[in-house]
Amino acid sequence: MMEEFVTESPAAAAATQFAALATSKIAYRTFGHGVPLVLCNRFRGVLDTWDPLFLDLLAAQHTLIIFDYPGVGDSTGTLPTEITDVADVVTQLADYLQLDTFSVLGWSFGGLVAQTVTFLYPTRVRKTVLIGTNPPGTNEVAIEQTFFDHALKPRNDLDDETVLFFEPAVARSRQAAQASHARIAPRLNRTLIPSTPELFQRYFAASATFREDKHQLRARYQKPHAPVLVVMGDHDVSFAVQNWFPLLRQAGHTQLLILPEAGHAPQHQYPALVVGYLNTFLGQVVS
Repeated sequence: MMEEFVTESPAAAAATQFAALATSKIAYRTFGHGVPLVLCNRFRGVLDTWDPLFLDLLAAQHTLIIFDYPGVGDSTGTLPTEITDVADVVTQLADYLQLDTFSVLGWSFGGLVAQTVTFLYPTRVRKTVLIGTNPPGTNEVAIEQTFFDHALKPRNDLDDETVLFFEPAVARSRQAAQASHARIAPRLNRTLIPSTPELFQRYFAASATFREDKHQLRARYQKPHAPVLVVMGDHDVSFAVQNWFPLLRQAGHTQLLILPEAGHAPQHQYPALVVGYLNTFLGQVVS
């Protein structure tokens, strides 16, 4: 069945490689078949915090490139505190891999990175997928306090992950959290997950520059750009789906998909369903 995780999966078998970029050595993995898709990770995310089932299903039709930000996981260097500098890492990695064009997928903090890449390097990005994230500039609905209560612990357990990424009030979402946790666990080295307040602050500083929006990225949604698919859970404690609503009527190249009884990681709760939508979106011919 599609939902079953096979041990000998592409994600589980992919070797970690290193790209020597301008100021850091970036840990990355590439696997799959099809048009290149660069995945930008969440706050505190590393190579192995992606659900391998989601990656395996996606890799059946796309060549995936996953990586650790500078100073995170197995990568050397220092995480930039300006979102445009984090976005530059994506294009430098693409250059290293000799990718002239690619699609980009960003989850959470990675969604901020992916949007910056999309609008600052428009000739390079074919399509953009945003999961559990918000648009540039100031957004009306703030991050819930429960995010800070759980996300900033030195180490997160299954209960924390259920609150942060799923919908703990719903039984099937709690079950999905446990199943995803079990799939992620075998290869994950938790000592590589960022755990210090100093590194947390670097993430927050880069996020603040995205909200400042000095490059006027929010306004670019009203102009022609690479097609964008936004995938959200209906109750995301980090980035509320409602923050997309004021933008959508003026963003003719953007689609919004809202999944029920889901939180910040709908792709981990509904991996096959989300990949089905992504395959349709990414496979459409760009006009």
